[in-house]
Amino acid sequence: MSWELRWRPEGVEPDYRFTLANERTFLAWIRTALALLGGGLILHQFGTRIEPSWLRVALSGGLILMAGLLAIGAFFQWSRNQQAMRLDQPLPRGPLVISLAAAMVIMALATTSALLWQ
Repeated sequence: MSWELRWRPEGVEPDYRFTLANERTFLAWIRTALALLGGGLILHQFGTRIEPSWLRVALSGGLILMAGLLAIGAFFQWSRNQQAMRLDQPLPRGPLVISLAAAMVIMALATTSALLWQ
C-alpha cells in the first residue's frame, strides 16, 4: 500500500524552496490548531466560573472542534497548493483564513457574553 497522494506523479517537481515554504505554512496552521486545542482544554478545565456548566462545555467544545477542522483544512490547503505548484498553476484561494476569522469572532463574542452574563 502506497501513501503517495494520487496527484503526486503529475506535473513537474517544483523548486524545493517553494515546497518547503508550503510545508512551513502547513505547520503554522497546525500550530494554530494546537493552540486552539490547548485553549479549549484549558477553558474546560479551569473555566469553572463560567456557569451554567453546559455553556463552558459548549465553548470549550467549540474551540476543540475548530482545532480539528483547522487541521483538516490545513492538509487540504497544503495539498491544493502542492498540486498547483506541480502543474505550474496559480495557487488556489481556500476558505481557511476567512473561516477561521469568522469562527474566532463568534467564539470571542460568545465567551465575552458568557463572562459578562456572570
